[in-house]
Amino acid sequence: MNYYEEIKDKLIDVEIQNRVKDYSKNKYTLEKYLEIGKLLIEAQGGEKRAKYGDGLIRQYSNKLSIELGKKFNSTLLKRIRQFYILIIKGAPVAHQLSWSHYIELLSLKDLDAINYYIDKCIQNNLSRNKLRELIKLKEYERIPKNKLKLNEEISMNDLVPNPIVINNKNDKEVISEKVLQQLILEDLDNFLKQLGSGFTYIGHEYPIKLGDNYNYIDLLLFNYIYNCFVVIELKINELKKEYIGQLETYVNYINKNLKQINNNETIGLLVSKKNNKYIIEYSTNPNIYFKEYFII
Repeated sequence: MNYYEEIKDKLIDVEIQNRVKDYSKNKYTLEKYLEIGKLLIEAQGGEKRAKYGDGLIRQYSNKLSIELGKKFNSTLLKRIRQFYILIIKGAPVAHQLSWSHYIELLSLKDLDAINYYIDKCIQNNLSRNKLRELIKLKEYERIPKNKLKLNEEISMNDLVPNPIVINNKNDKEVISEKVLQQLILEDLDNFLKQLGSGFTYIGHEYPIKLGDNYNYIDLLLFNYIYNCFVVIELKINELKKEYIGQLETYVNYINKNLKQINNNETIGLLVSKKNNKYIIEYSTNPNIYFKEYFII
């Protein structure tokens, strides 16, 4: 068999098919790349010898670059080979994902993590950029592995780290919730990424009117993945039971006055200097989460 000519013909087929702008394009590209990956492995003498076959990859890519164009370089062929190995080791060929999705996944070593991110892409119709964001935020690493083993539903609480790390770039003395809030706002992008994926900022000191009095929510966010508002209250000391009542009031207010019919129930996140496991144990509201903070 002339492996080079087989590989070249299949790459040409992919280029032709990629001009068709419909759903079948992804499927066709992935299937052809699998076939090419198989040919590359065979040409290199099997999977065990493939890692020593970069000389053949360079040889093929040099010829392909001349005959088909510069995009057909050794990087592409190595990725196609890696993609084939990934699939035969147990990752699914998900036609909802594009080749660019799989390029992001090829950077990962853990097959379980790869399968997790593939499922997330399918369930939430994630773009390549959103997938990259999840990987960068190490979402898979944050999940309690016992939940994955038991196939339990993963909640937002599972993905928010504990403690939440807050940067103090100006060495301010944290003597009040206002100062803590200011530190977060000064590095808001990093804080949102710390919480996980899907968080967007709505406002701070968000005013709500309870009877004749105004109260102010420390931070109000929205999570577009979980489709819900997120109320954050900041406390610079140890968790107290009255803090929970305050946060529940704010959550109930948002549910009644801001939440739309298509939104899920509002989440409350109480961020304190130190948690109290006994108070948390007897808190019965499943939509209230507790996290500590740590300042660096």
